[in-house]
Amino acid sequence: MGQSRPPTDMRRYRRQTELRLAIAVVVFLTIVGNALVWLIFGAETALGSLICSLFGALLFGGLYALLVWLQRWSESRE
Repeated sequence: MGQSRPPTDMRRYRRQTELRLAIAVVVFLTIVGNALVWLIFGAETALGSLICSLFGALLFGGLYALLVWLQRWSESRE
């Protein structure tokens, strides 16, 4: 009759969505935050703000990677 679709992998979809949202938040905060700092305080301050924002993004990425690793580790033990 109709074409059968392959089963949907909702866990994979959730992981992809979480990763995309995390990247979007970091990019948005870095770009918009630094643009506002540049408009309000000037270019020199924006450069310092960019350095701090990039460090914060790196810290956020590291914590996200740790949580993903812990989740996969706990799922493998089940």
